[in-house]
Amino acid sequence: MVVHSDSTLSAIPQFWFLFTRLGEVQLLAPLAAVALMGLWACPAQRGVARRWLLGFVAAVSLTLASKVAFMGWGIGSADWDFTGFSGHAMSAASVLPLLAWLGLQACASARWRAAGLLLAYGLAAGIAYSRLPVGAHSPSEALLGFLLGAGASLFALAAPFGEALSASLRSLLPAGSAGSAGAARLGEGADAAPARALRRGAMLAILMAGVLSAAPWISPPTRSHQWVTALSLKLSGRPAPFTRHQLHRRAAEALALAQAR
Repeated sequence: MVVHSDSTLSAIPQFWFLFTRLGEVQLLAPLAAVALMGLWACPAQRGVARRWLLGFVAAVSLTLASKVAFMGWGIGSADWDFTGFSGHAMSAASVLPLLAWLGLQACASARWRAAGLLLAYGLAAGIAYSRLPVGAHSPSEALLGFLLGAGASLFALAAPFGEALSASLRSLLPAGSAGSAGAARLGEGADAAPARALRRGAMLAILMAGVLSAAPWISPPTRSHQWVTALSLKLSGRPAPFTRHQLHRRAAEALALAQAR
């Protein structure tokens, strides 16, 4: 964690402390589980659900491993100021697009589907950025966490997202031109999910968006950092976690030693 002085913290708008909580895994993981069940109810979306779960488990495992490796053994990069992937950025970039895709199942417009997914990734990028003003992560940690989470969600959504984006672009072509027919609507025909499942998915997504919006105000503070710290110390046997200050001091000492030779 990047450390700010008390005077610096007091100058940070309260907005960032509330906004950054939208990336807490304790808030997003239960919503993701509900979203997966909603997608599973649509047979055409079960492949998306399976791929997303696989990608999310991989992203969480890499994030946890990077944090444990640093706090337990000091494995990080002083040049990049990297001590582990941002969990908030990873969670937001992996879960928010999934929630958006669930809600967008009831939307037949390819243009709106593409716009909805882009908006979800934009919100995730904002949450990743919020880790900087609150002093939780360095730029490299926030960016790489976002890219890791985006990779996990795109592993599941790349094909349908690409289809929606392509159909949206084709819909901009003049009427009657090649490729424009049928672009205004997506998912019609054999691959269309039952209307009831689509409506249920949209209602679930709206409900979860409301829950997520209220969560920063009413949910208890996350303790994930304390849990990861405890795990790191148990596995490494260290009495205290390795810190960012120690990482940079070690790098400076190594540089000074190399220059003295």
